[in-house]
Amino acid sequence: MKPFFYALPLAALLVLPAIMAQAAPLPVTLARAPFGTTANGQAVERFTLASITGMRVQILTYGGTISAIEAPDRAGHVADVVLGFPTLAGYTGDSAQGGLFFGSTVGRVANRIAQGTFRLDGHTYHIPATEGTTALHGGRIGFDKHVWTVEGTTATAHDASVTLGLVSPDGDQGFPGTLSTHVTFTLNDRNELSLHYRATTDRPTIVNLTNHSYFNLGGEGSGSVENHVLRINADSYTPVDAHSIPLGTIAPVAGTPLDFRTPHRIGERLRDTTPQMMITHGYDQNWVVNARPASVPVLAARLVDPASGRTLDVLTTQPGLQVYTGNALDGRYTGPSGRTYRQTDGVALEAEHYPDSPNHPNFPGIELWPGQTYDETTIYRLGVEPEPRAHG
Repeated sequence: MKPFFYALPLAALLVLPAIMAQAAPLPVTLARAPFGTTANGQAVERFTLASITGMRVQILTYGGTISAIEAPDRAGHVADVVLGFPTLAGYTGDSAQGGLFFGSTVGRVANRIAQGTFRLDGHTYHIPATEGTTALHGGRIGFDKHVWTVEGTTATAHDASVTLGLVSPDGDQGFPGTLSTHVTFTLNDRNELSLHYRATTDRPTIVNLTNHSYFNLGGEGSGSVENHVLRINADSYTPVDAHSIPLGTIAPVAGTPLDFRTPHRIGERLRDTTPQMMITHGYDQNWVVNARPASVPVLAARLVDPASGRTLDVLTTQPGLQVYTGNALDGRYTGPSGRTYRQTDGVALEAEHYPDSPNHPNFPGIELWPGQTYDETTIYRLGVEPEPRAHG
């Protein structure tokens, strides 16, 4: 019997390649689904970006949150490598308790502002304190506690994306100016998740945006990340006082437990008794990323799980990297795995400007003026390392 295409007319043969091309699977797909309703009746949606390489990312409109990043290990087994919750109630419940910001977009100003106070353009502003006398991650109702608006989705030959937006009115949490914020989450066929932040204002204000995902490359709920190997592309950091507020100085990491210029285990010096480690009860410091200024993302950190082979590169245009070993995780939260989260069960790699920047003129500024656009990008690149060869 002749192949079926011998029986096709010439016109059909001419369009057959186009039909076959249309039927080919897209390298990255995007799906949209409901994800519950908040207590005040706001509908929340979940977007799923999936690559043919095996990587899958879930984005929630609540908090502009990364709720899952699934990636294969060296054997091809896929696992979720960020901490989170299986339902909306987990995220809203966390928010009600003050929040540990699982996977959320943090703003209007990420990290700490001393006494919740700063001066800008001749005026003094006060932000509600959320950590003792400190304003942390944008005040009591930061960007992580809002339902963001879906501004659009795209799909190209090599990636797919969703853009979320949030308008923070003048005076929101004490910050001046109406701030319009947009975050575009893009997954490509090279296992890269890109977060592109943009913001504009109608009055002078301050802005510092980041994502607060907790990574565990062994898989969510698999236990401690102390055996993960971390390298940070930073020769210096910003020392803090007893309230985790920067002293205003830039200090070398050399000779301290914060020296990750060469890769080593997170747990290797985690329990060091130097004052900086005692203050933060683990790692919760800001590293000064090398190669500044950068108009394109540069490598800030590389995280490796030797057991699974999974790797994570963090590239960013931001000048700082806050590394946090989940020191406040105390067993009160349960993830999708059904296991509770405890200290060091995840590590946050928060690309951002330095803490308390408005109160330290020598730090890179976070002021945003009318007519300017805040524009920063962070990329999470997942990969795998082969299993080390035995020597004998």
